[in-house]
Amino acid sequence: MSNRTLNLTPPLYDYLLSVSLREPALLRRLRDETALDEMARMQVAPEQGQFIAWLVELTGARQALEIGVYTGYSTLCIARGLPDEGCVVACDVSESWTRIARRYWQAAGVDHKIDLHLAPAAETLAALLQRGDHDRFDFAFIDADKENYDLYYERCLQLVRPGGLIAIDNVLWGGAVIDETIQDADTVAIRALNSKLRDDERVAISLLPIADGLTLLRKRGKDG
Repeated sequence: MSNRTLNLTPPLYDYLLSVSLREPALLRRLRDETALDEMARMQVAPEQGQFIAWLVELTGARQALEIGVYTGYSTLCIARGLPDEGCVVACDVSESWTRIARRYWQAAGVDHKIDLHLAPAAETLAALLQRGDHDRFDFAFIDADKENYDLYYERCLQLVRPGGLIAIDNVLWGGAVIDETIQDADTVAIRALNSKLRDDERVAISLLPIADGLTLLRKRGKDG
């Protein structure tokens, strides 16, 4: 047997879900409703959402940051992982998509943990820094427009505390990152960030082949 990461066949993926996924009915309904949208590919996979919630719980996060909400599945996963007094600052620009999200957040009883900012994420992050929120957050999840990934990463690096965790989605980009004939702005931006993160000593790194690729980054302090 090879020690390389498995190439999951559809039956093996179904098995993975059957023995590990604990998706509440409400989250499943949100996923099913989102599947009707023409942009449904933007939603995180259920096992990825569960993993994100597990990371939030594992790290004992109380203050979280999310860049890119869509219909709110990942936000709901993060909020479920936070303690009752916790908060996730969620950034998006779409009123229509987040209207769906709000319904499910309220139905799940976690809307009090979610601080939604409807504005370009770059502006929201800049405002957080301007008001002095450096090193405030325990966890950040980046899953928005790819051209601005590097900007979001740099600002999250200022906003997340030493020892905190930054998760970046879509870093394998459906395999396009290794196809040099593909030179659109999003793909080029992801390639550049991936290369940068490999050598960035400000963080410890692990890239996981879950869903479309998830990079985990632990912010190092002065002592590493």
